[in-house]
Amino acid sequence: MDLVREQGEPLPPIADEEAFGAMFDRFADAKVVLLGESTHGTSEFYRARAAITKRLIGQHGFTIVAVEADWPDAARIDAYVRHRPVPDGDDEAFARFPTWMWRNEEVYDFVNWMREHNRERPEDERAEFRGLDVYSLNGSIGSVLEYLDKVDPEAAKDARGRYGCLSPWQSDPARYGRAVATGQKKPCDEALLRQLQDILDKRMEYLRADGGEAFFDAVQNAKIVHAAEHYYRIMYEGATESWNLRDRHMFETLQSLLARRDDAKAVVWAHNSHVGNAAATAMGWQGEFNIGELCRKAYRGEAVLIGFGTDRGTVAAADDWDEPMQVKSVRPARPDSHERIFRDTALSCFLTDWRENGQADLTEVLSRPRLERAIGVVYRPETELYSHYFEAVLAEQFDAFVWFDETRAVTPLTRAHGKGMPETYPFGL
Repeated sequence: MDLVREQGEPLPPIADEEAFGAMFDRFADAKVVLLGESTHGTSEFYRARAAITKRLIGQHGFTIVAVEADWPDAARIDAYVRHRPVPDGDDEAFARFPTWMWRNEEVYDFVNWMREHNRERPEDERAEFRGLDVYSLNGSIGSVLEYLDKVDPEAAKDARGRYGCLSPWQSDPARYGRAVATGQKKPCDEALLRQLQDILDKRMEYLRADGGEAFFDAVQNAKIVHAAEHYYRIMYEGATESWNLRDRHMFETLQSLLARRDDAKAVVWAHNSHVGNAAATAMGWQGEFNIGELCRKAYRGEAVLIGFGTDRGTVAAADDWDEPMQVKSVRPARPDSHERIFRDTALSCFLTDWRENGQADLTEVLSRPRLERAIGVVYRPETELYSHYFEAVLAEQFDAFVWFDETRAVTPLTRAHGKGMPETYPFGL
């Protein structure tokens, strides 16, 4: 489209991080900047988000990086970047499928930048790295029990009894949901809610014993256990209910993080399907909402939703869940898609921003419902139309859009990345 080409702002090479990041200074007045991705395995998306986030942290006072990842794994990264004691337990973070989503060179470089940025800063001014997701049932149970063993051994015994309701299914919680759905198992939700409430009821006692950071972590993990039980129980009732529970949990976690610090400002890294306003997509039209929609309602103009897209190249993805990562070729965008409009500009990398620019002609062009591509950790190019495209109104879904004409797959970490790193290094390769 000629209009998109005229309005598109060419971006500097990502390798020039300072110049690339400076193009996003216009969004620094926000409280929450949500940075998307149209795949979970594209290097340019990670490196672009890193450059933008470095700028927002370093120049504009952003304090939180909140990512679509499990809380306990991200807690190990957070301890590393804030120079805090790394939690006990396994030495590896993000060791379960899909490992490449966070255990890649792009995240490795950003995590080490955060550690250096925080090095000389007072503890209460250091930038945080946090996980928003709900999948860590087993790890979160372990974290709660480890905390209670330290501050209240008697309460730890009670917690073990309550969490015992889930013990046969902790390592494969989908089986728990199936057992409840088929009447083979009574739900554990009441016991898990009581456990969360018990920790909250002893707030003052626990804060005196072990400080605010450890207590906050324990509460968050107890919330995850309760939410995860609900998630796996209702996933057999319908995709909409489980999707909404997951995104509500991510939003409430973000709110809890923002509430803990004065003048807190957050950058969120998640898929476009979470970051964009679901109300402007087929997801929303069938009853689903997401963190982007909830942020827009809660923070209005102080939330900025930025989508990312590509036409072709390679991507790290699997054929199916729990299968090995492959580097797959991404097919060129369909002619009836939003992506084709950006591809037809013939610009290799650019930013389109319609948040406050009064660009009525541009928003009109991007307001027609079209197909939009979404590639997660599974990519099936042979069924791409049905597996990976959905309808959306781009101008209402996002406030801005970052386009890369051709992209390449992320690079998974190898053992070489762990050599010479401090003992607190969280990836444990």
